[in-house]
Amino acid sequence: MGAWELVASTITEELVKRGHDVTLYASANSVTGAKLRSIAPYPIQEPEGVPLEEKLYTYLHSALVFEEADQYDIIHNNFDGYPLVFSKLVKTPVISTIHGFSSPQIKDLYTRYNNTSYVSISHADRRNCPEMNWVANIYHGINVDNVPFGAESKGYYAYLGRVHPTKGVHLAIQAALKAGVTLKIAAYLNENDKGEMAYWNEQCLPYIDGQQIVYLGEADEKAKYELLSGAIATLCPIQWEEPFGLVFIESMATGTPVIAFGRGSVPEVIQDGIGGLVVEPDNMEAYVDAINRVKSLDRQAVRHYAEENFSIKHMIDQYEETYYKILGIDPNL
Repeated sequence: MGAWELVASTITEELVKRGHDVTLYASANSVTGAKLRSIAPYPIQEPEGVPLEEKLYTYLHSALVFEEADQYDIIHNNFDGYPLVFSKLVKTPVISTIHGFSSPQIKDLYTRYNNTSYVSISHADRRNCPEMNWVANIYHGINVDNVPFGAESKGYYAYLGRVHPTKGVHLAIQAALKAGVTLKIAAYLNENDKGEMAYWNEQCLPYIDGQQIVYLGEADEKAKYELLSGAIATLCPIQWEEPFGLVFIESMATGTPVIAFGRGSVPEVIQDGIGGLVVEPDNMEAYVDAINRVKSLDRQAVRHYAEENFSIKHMIDQYEETYYKILGIDPNL
C-alpha cells in the first residue's frame, strides 16, 4: 500500500531539489524536505495510536489546503476527488493527478469540477472519462539510480502488491504451480476486510507451503527491492484495467522483467519483449508459457528501458512544464 503517497512524496522532494517553494500537506509524522502542514498526527489507515475516523480527517485535511490557498501559486492534488469540492471557492489553480478511478460515480465529481486541470497516468486510464479537462499524460517516475540492479536472478519468481482478486495473486500462484517454479509473495493483507480475508483463505493460503509458494508478508522499501532484484521475473496476472502499475517500473528498474496480462496501462508501460512479456488477458496457458520464455530477456536492457522511460527527471520535467502552462508562465524568462 502507499503508491499514491510515494508518488506525491517523489514529486515533492524533487521539486524542492529544483528550488521550488513547496508545502506538503500530509500526516504530521511525514518526512519531507518541504514545509509540512498537517491535520492528522499519523496515517489514517495505519494508526500508531487511537484510530482516526477516515471521513472526518479526509475532510479536515482537504479543507486545510484550501483555507490557505491564497499562499500558493498552484495546488497539486494527489488525494482523489475529495479536495475538488473546495476548488470553486478559491482563485488558486488546482491540478490533480488521477491515480485511477476509485468508483464509477467519482466521474460525476471530476466532470463537475472541470474548472480544475487533470493529469492522467496512462492514456488507457483516460478512456474511463474522456470528457474531463485533461491537460497532460505523465507516467510515474522513480530514482532508478537508487534501485539495486540484479544482474543475475536467484532462481525464483516474485509477486509484489496487495492481496486482492483484481491483482491476481491467486493466478500468480496457479501459474507458478503449473510451471513448476518457486514463487515468493510480498503483499499487504488487510485483515480487517472480510472479503479479502475470505479470498486469501480460500484461494491463496491453501497453496502456500513455505517451499515452492512462499508468503513473506508486507515488504518495506529495502525488502521490496531485494525481492525484485533477485527474481527471474515479477508475476502480475492482473484482473482489472490497471491505471499504471508502479510495481511494473520498480521491477524493471532492478532489471527484472514483468509478466502481465495486457489490461489497462500494461501495453503502454511494459514494452513487450523489452521490459517484460505482455500476455493476452486471462490466457493462463500463454501465461505459463511466458514464465518459461522470460528467461531469454536481457536484464540490462530491461533496466535501461526503465531508466529511459520512467526516471524522476523525466516525470518532474513534465510536471514543471504543465504547471507553467496552467499559470501562463514562460520558464525561459
